[in-house]
Amino acid sequence: MNKFILQLEGLAVFVLSVYFYFYLQFSWSIFLVLLLAPDISAIGYIKNVKVGSILYNLFHTYSIPLILMICGFLIHNDSIIMICLIWIAHIGMDRMFGLGLKYPTKFQDTHLNRV
Repeated sequence: MNKFILQLEGLAVFVLSVYFYFYLQFSWSIFLVLLLAPDISAIGYIKNVKVGSILYNLFHTYSIPLILMICGFLIHNDSIIMICLIWIAHIGMDRMFGLGLKYPTKFQDTHLNRV
């Protein structure tokens, strides 16, 4: 049941991010091109599971894009806001599909699998 709630939360984050992205009239094509960009962080798994999980988690936590988005609003930079909304949408989409933050044991071992 807890995993379902976290997946529902991910859906809400995804939908809201997409809504605000298109409300602000940003480009559909840029959205589609960059939506999976945070997954490049999985390249850390080439080194080892510990480095991979740290790098992956760094790009799959809401804190960094939220802080950057606030900065984007404060300095009136649409590019930063656009990228952060895509980034947050990606994280929400991952959570919606049951993909969570990684533990340093193996790639499939996530916080959503342990809930």
